[in-house]
Amino acid sequence: MYKPRGSVKTIRNFLFTLVNKEFLIFLFFLCLSGVFWLLMTLNETYEMEFRIPVRVVNIPNNVVLTSQETDTVRVTLRDKGLVLVGYEYGEGIRPLVVNFKTYAKSANSFVLPSADIQRMLYQQLSASTKVAGVKTDRLEFFYNYGECKKVPVEWSGRVVPEDLYFISEVHYLPDSVTIYSTRDKLDSIKVIQTEQLNYTNFRDTLLVTCHTKAIKGVKVVPSNLKVQFITDVLTEESIDNIPIIGINMPEGKVLRTFPSKVGVSFVTGVRQFKRLSPKDFYVVVDYDEIKDHPSEKCNVYLRRYPNGVSRATLKLRQVDYLIENEE
Repeated sequence: MYKPRGSVKTIRNFLFTLVNKEFLIFLFFLCLSGVFWLLMTLNETYEMEFRIPVRVVNIPNNVVLTSQETDTVRVTLRDKGLVLVGYEYGEGIRPLVVNFKTYAKSANSFVLPSADIQRMLYQQLSASTKVAGVKTDRLEFFYNYGECKKVPVEWSGRVVPEDLYFISEVHYLPDSVTIYSTRDKLDSIKVIQTEQLNYTNFRDTLLVTCHTKAIKGVKVVPSNLKVQFITDVLTEESIDNIPIIGINMPEGKVLRTFPSKVGVSFVTGVRQFKRLSPKDFYVVVDYDEIKDHPSEKCNVYLRRYPNGVSRATLKLRQVDYLIENEE
């Protein structure tokens, strides 16, 4: 009874041992062939693109670099795969160092030509490596001697809350930045915008950390900021007892309207509405219009209403009036 079982076990162990040995041998030769294939592949000549930083050094204390101190140049190198892999995953290619005093000859900018970029590259590349291409004709750096001014910040992009909500207030931290550039650019720039923001379908207050929009030849300090979008629930409301004011009245004349006060309907936020009063609205009758087109009634215009109020409409568009001499 037990001998057959022992024989079966022995045969089974023998077969498994034989299969395992064959599998290990197969795996060894598979790995070996893979290594040979990889070496043969890496021995072929390839082209690979690299992004190499370019850093400006030796900047005088009285000079402000208004472009980035470190730019990036894209170059295509040609060599055997093994060498290119070494550039990519080994120590890599060191940043190109540009001496400010060597190139800064003009008043506000200097140029690093493509030929100089290639010369700097060849100084650290293998003798077999060739520069197949540089994705720029030149790098341009801008600077000035401390001329600057402060300008306000303004968000840009698409920021839209959920239906029935709207943005009632926007706060910036900081609310202004300092820009350094040439005099003509300083004079032309009135506001600095943020990078494009894209946020939708939110209802609570949204706090965004972002960068300012890049402008060639302009340095912004600080270049990152926070923008807070405060939301509110839309509601249709109205305010009455807004006085009607006569404008362009000649000296000695007084305008009396009937009624003397009107109401206005509008859409705003719940929190905003609680802060509104009649003095936040400016309703007028223009004497010049009455003089040129006399009639029994005069037109009433809503000339001013607060931020955060939309679709503001007067409840009365015309009123009766009298023009009297001032006592």
